[in-house]
Amino acid sequence: MDSPIQTIKDKLDVVTFLKSYLELTPAGKNFKARCPFHNEKTPSFMVSPDRQSWRCFGCGVGGDVFSFIMKYENMEFGEALKVLAEKAGVELKRIQPQEYKAFGLLYELQEEAKNYFIAQLPGAELTKKYLSERGLAKQTIDEFEIGWAPNEPDGLVMHLIKKGYDVNDIIRAGLAIKTDRGMNLDRFRGRIMFPIHNHLGKVVGFTGRILPVFDNGEMGKYVNSPETAIFNKSKLLYGFWKTKNIIRETGRAFMVEGQMDFLMSYQAGVRNALATSGTALTIDHLLTIRRVAEELLLSFDNDDAGWAAGERAISMAESTGLVTKIVSLSGVKDPAELAQKDPVSLKTAVEGAEPAFKVLFKRHLPNGRIDVSSLKEMKAMRELLGRINSISSPIERDYWLKELSVYTLLSESIIREEAEKIKPEISIERTAGPIKTEEKIEQKISQIDRIIYALIGHAYAKSSYDLLEDIKKYFDESYKKLLDILKSGKTSSDDKNVDEVLNAIILSARELSPEEFELATLRLKEYFTKSRRAELSREIMEQEKLGNESKVQELMEELKKLN
Repeated sequence: MDSPIQTIKDKLDVVTFLKSYLELTPAGKNFKARCPFHNEKTPSFMVSPDRQSWRCFGCGVGGDVFSFIMKYENMEFGEALKVLAEKAGVELKRIQPQEYKAFGLLYELQEEAKNYFIAQLPGAELTKKYLSERGLAKQTIDEFEIGWAPNEPDGLVMHLIKKGYDVNDIIRAGLAIKTDRGMNLDRFRGRIMFPIHNHLGKVVGFTGRILPVFDNGEMGKYVNSPETAIFNKSKLLYGFWKTKNIIRETGRAFMVEGQMDFLMSYQAGVRNALATSGTALTIDHLLTIRRVAEELLLSFDNDDAGWAAGERAISMAESTGLVTKIVSLSGVKDPAELAQKDPVSLKTAVEGAEPAFKVLFKRHLPNGRIDVSSLKEMKAMRELLGRINSISSPIERDYWLKELSVYTLLSESIIREEAEKIKPEISIERTAGPIKTEEKIEQKISQIDRIIYALIGHAYAKSSYDLLEDIKKYFDESYKKLLDILKSGKTSSDDKNVDEVLNAIILSARELSPEEFELATLRLKEYFTKSRRAELSREIMEQEKLGNESKVQELMEELKKLN
């Protein structure tokens, strides 16, 4: 009998499925598209109907419908299984306990917590008054499921325990903390609660805003859920699950800072807005936006810190291929304030966004011409050139170098000569290839590590570790340790580094085809053999120097067996 995974694959045609995400065009008997996982102008993403698979020949990633949706939607295997099963009309009769423990239970707890916070809001008069004063309508509050965490030590913890949940799982979900005295306290107390949804609309974490009356100056204004197996704030965008279709239709995304700016913008009718979730803007955020939009509209807080962060964001966005524009807000601090004062003016400002570099030219060089004796102006000029050099498109880089020449009345040749001396502010590989970010574990590992990840992930997806019995002898001790952890039904350990690798394997786990499994096994054996040959050769040379003939003979015999 086929496994549910295979049944899903049989029912979901890879071409039809990917057409809901990408614009596919025929290429012989295959199809091609621009890769959604790295910045490229020429399509190198190929889809094979015969093999029911996809592969990008630019960045090297590939797989089936499972691996695509996991990577595209930033999903775990367990979540992808459920989503695709529903899409294919396949009933999942059995969920592996470790899968439920790793992911399913966490989703349940976040949903229960959300409902608890919502239920507390009607009786929280001060909170309702604050939200009203900030301009939030009840419809918006309800639509985005805003709630209230009472200023109590363990209200949520006790509520969840009564529901039958284990306190250790509540802590693992990031909803509670254990004190040095062994007390289990709510992580969020006396805070307005903003649920953070993943790109499919599931609650994965929270941002809690302290109510001013409870702010003693010692607590952070905002507290966010910690990183968990389902919550990675460097990849999630607040509100994106609501606005991604509008963004895709318009090709424009309006990036704001924080929940209130998003909510007030959305309420004002700006339905292509989104925000970061308690973290600075990352390359992963921008790549998510790049999949659905060509333009990124930015609005900064009108202070030095806001502009500094915003200008950094411009360079990052331009490096990913997004065309950046700036939404100018005069007389107000942020979009939320303008949306409350005059919603129409906010919509007008967004629609009239100017090219980012035009705004930057005026901001840093207000007089146009450069005073070469002014260190401040020369520094500003070099910073502008660094940002222009970050632009991924050579055509756009060329255009803005020319525009800077016109604006400053300096010769174009001088501008270009100076630009060549300056490194891009954001240096991201402009040719087709993987984006190099510190967050991507899979890009820190070697090819052989990838193969072992795939093999262990295969065993995890099939819940059968006996499949690796004949080849685990080629694993080093660290990977054998990982296998032992997974075999025991656990998905975490006491070692942070081990947990990182476990998460990477689990998140990318999928069943390999017989051909893929055979090829991966063959490559692993080849690598092991090659490495062992080199190791034996070194040992033989060392033993020869020592005059240890018996050991040399022993090593030679082993080497012969490998040849």
